[in-house]
Amino acid sequence: MNICVYGAASTAIDKKYIELTEKFGERLAKDGHHLVYGAGDNGLMGAVARGFHKGGGKIVGVAPSFFKVDGVLFPHCTELIRTETMRQRKQIMEEKADAFVVVPGGIGTFDEFFEIITLKQLGRHAKALVIYNVDGYYDDNPRENPDARLIHVVNEVTPEMIENAGGNGTNRGTGGMKTKLEAAKFAAEHNIETIIMSGDNPKKIFDI
Repeated sequence: MNICVYGAASTAIDKKYIELTEKFGERLAKDGHHLVYGAGDNGLMGAVARGFHKGGGKIVGVAPSFFKVDGVLFPHCTELIRTETMRQRKQIMEEKADAFVVVPGGIGTFDEFFEIITLKQLGRHAKALVIYNVDGYYDDNPRENPDARLIHVVNEVTPEMIENAGGNGTNRGTGGMKTKLEAAKFAAEHNIETIIMSGDNPKKIFDI
């Protein structure tokens, strides 16, 4: 089975997610599955690719032609497909996959997830879609695991929230907040509508 994996490309993510995602990829490869993904060498994209490589699985990477920076693409893809746009990249991954798995990620991962689930609801495909909730990353229960909560929703946006979201340049977008737990407390105290953060030490709100 060709399994498309969506996940974080950022290196600013806790090692526990990287280690577990790499083991996940290796297990899938040893079970005879193949990987279809965005060809990245970093973050959880790189982790799942290393796992598949270690497990002897086929790796199909799909990347836009403007990804030409050294160290961005995984060097051991069995097949590397180049596209002109990000939209083409997503389309090819969708077409080649027999199933989809979402591991921890940010806005880019959400974009891919919502497109796939929308297409499924519209009857454009009937492929399996799985959210691999590594170490409670997608949990929404702050009492049990507040630092793993990715989206925080309150009733309204306040001027204070807008001001603090600007940051000070060195920690832009977090208003000096160092962790998602700290951000969650700030959201609850100041009626922030939505905060999205990726990684245990995010540098900005809406981290991609």
